[in-house]
Amino acid sequence: MRIAVDAMGGDYAPGEVVRGAVGAVNQTGVEILLVGDENRVGNELSRYTYPADRVRIVHCTEVVEMNEHPALALRKKKDSSIVVATSLVRAGKADALVSCGNTGAQMAAATFILGRFDGVERSAIAAIIPIGERCTVLLDIGANVDCKPRQLVQFAVMGRAYAAIVTGNPSPSVGLLSNGEEEAKGNQAVLEAHALLKEMRGLNFVGNVEGRDIFNGRSEVVVCDGFVGNIVLKAVEGFMSLVMGQLQGVLADGGQGALKSFDYHQVGGAPLLGVEGVSIVCHGSSRGEAVTNGIKMAIRCVENDMVARLKAELAGC
Repeated sequence: MRIAVDAMGGDYAPGEVVRGAVGAVNQTGVEILLVGDENRVGNELSRYTYPADRVRIVHCTEVVEMNEHPALALRKKKDSSIVVATSLVRAGKADALVSCGNTGAQMAAATFILGRFDGVERSAIAAIIPIGERCTVLLDIGANVDCKPRQLVQFAVMGRAYAAIVTGNPSPSVGLLSNGEEEAKGNQAVLEAHALLKEMRGLNFVGNVEGRDIFNGRSEVVVCDGFVGNIVLKAVEGFMSLVMGQLQGVLADGGQGALKSFDYHQVGGAPLLGVEGVSIVCHGSSRGEAVTNGIKMAIRCVENDMVARLKAELAGC
């Protein structure tokens, strides 16, 4: 398997991205294509020991910075690392791509270079929220700030197929995030999406769920628009950082493993669902461990034929 890694994307690129990529090679045996400035990436690689035949640099001359407008940057920077990495997947030279860079640019590249599934109006980013030995799949977490009811339904179907891969449960439950469990709660989009989801057979829809239900296992998939999802995710990350910081000096070494299971760095990345390829979105502040785990997530998605499974679920709804 060959994974293209945007070596120039992220707050700590290329150093931490290269470190994470080498970690993935040494742990999994995957082949990595590091897309970026040949000199800078090569200098970072020289620090590590790894199988030389498993890592190759694909040179490019441009980088989409974190503060750039995604669509404009893609038009101007045809030789940027995210464009080149995505094009490698499109050409069949890589099985998936991983990036910690500008999320908007990654979404735009996936949409315009890979293309969306037929009939899918919007792609969605699906995050795994680790909860001890379990997890909750939350989507969308930022790809779409405004969503129509039909789009939320498509997120539910794709999220369920993805959750089946990561949880091992062939029929995970689906909940719609709202400000109350009652059917009458929610904004207009949520009310209409609830009515549509309720009529769908075989979806295992449990109805509206509230924010606290993300952590109590009531629903293995929680659906919302990207505006709400991004706020929820960042709030969870901030809270867990606070808790881990407060307790780190108090718990004995044996307790650190319990805290670590809640750390989003252990997940590494979130797939962009609804596009014709595996594109893993990683946190912009990812360090090496998170990059390694993002690459492992890409491997898992490819091995489980995620794209085909999502299409099959959508075709049946």
